[in-house]
Amino acid sequence: MTEHAREFTELRPLLFTIAYEITGSTADADDVLQDSWLRWSAVDLATVEHRRAYLARVVSRQALNALRASSRRREEYVGPWLPEPLLVSAGDLADDVVLGESVSMAVLLVLESLSPAERVVFVLREVFGFEHAEIAGVVGRTPAAVRQLAHRAREHVEARRPRYEPRGDEAARAVQEFLRAAGTGDLDGLLAVLDPDVVLVSDGGGKVSALRHPLRGAADVARFVLGLFRLATPSHTFGLAGINGAPGVVVRRGHDLEGVFCFDVQEGRVVGVYGVRNPDKLASLAQVRRVGR
Repeated sequence: MTEHAREFTELRPLLFTIAYEITGSTADADDVLQDSWLRWSAVDLATVEHRRAYLARVVSRQALNALRASSRRREEYVGPWLPEPLLVSAGDLADDVVLGESVSMAVLLVLESLSPAERVVFVLREVFGFEHAEIAGVVGRTPAAVRQLAHRAREHVEARRPRYEPRGDEAARAVQEFLRAAGTGDLDGLLAVLDPDVVLVSDGGGKVSALRHPLRGAADVARFVLGLFRLATPSHTFGLAGINGAPGVVVRRGHDLEGVFCFDVQEGRVVGVYGVRNPDKLASLAQVRRVGR
């Protein structure tokens, strides 16, 4: 293995995570890493003093370009757009609360409401701890301007996503109860695990059936979920899996993957249910991804 390849391989979990958190897409993140590798492989390593920072800048610039290029596609997207689900190696998140929170579906959806520059600044500063001066070259701003962007982005995210750390297996218990109640038709049990203001978002991309608008409120979400489970055939299975660093549910019909449910659990109750059914996005679950900081 060449020195270029050895360095890139060692830092790949970090670089993939940066690209994924900026773009919200594993496919785009893979493309970004491929383009970044081609650029890196042509660099004279003797001229690079801090290789981690150098590679992070290359990947971030490419991810920012990919995010801007995808903005038109997202405007024309049929129905709600959700990030591509991520099957994560559990060991990567075992002792890193910040990393686990940053790849969660709930946080990625908040990042969607930032401008591209704000998103890059937030990811690089708040998640990966890069200095303002290092980020400045990525977004084409002065360090002072980056500091302002970071402050604005942080306030925006904190206002929409107050930090909360689940206790023990709280999230797993809530998802297991959700699955039990939905599978047995237990309306009261489902209502008990849902937050009164729970929101359900379904992403079919116009390719399969899905809700065109978010559904809000425990009663409506519970009735919808129970209706879905009543439509299940004997060949359908609902299995627990770690999706985006949190307990999720994988839906299969025979050997075919039909969708995944991701959950946002706060204080023991489900406040968000995110269903991804777009088959293009489900392709991302074909392999376990390494993430890191």
